[in-house]
Amino acid sequence: MFDKQKEKNIERQIGVTLRIGVVISVSIMLVGFVYYLLSNAQTGLSGNHWPQQFNTLIVATMQLKPGAIMMFGLLLLILTPILRVLASIYAFYTIKDWQYVTITTIVLFILMLAMFIGQN
Repeated sequence: MFDKQKEKNIERQIGVTLRIGVVISVSIMLVGFVYYLLSNAQTGLSGNHWPQQFNTLIVATMQLKPGAIMMFGLLLLILTPILRVLASIYAFYTIKDWQYVTITTIVLFILMLAMFIGQN
């Protein structure tokens, strides 16, 4: 019985992690979108381009450029499943379910590999 309750708590915590990630990222995208509309549909970057490199995205977001703010929210939305996988690894580690720790770590490795391959 104790294990079932602990599993439910873990599932609930992982679900909350996903919801928080989505709410934060969508909120940031909405703030960026409103700012974009208020600035006459200008991204704030030269040539009205959207940031495509991580360094440009971070610098432009810190400078409060509307296009960069929206893209930063999108980046956070993309990173949310990765955060979920990390939370799952931790959750399985706390209940000492080594089989799922191993499987979830492999999933994390595949996600990271896909991100790095996708950049080229």
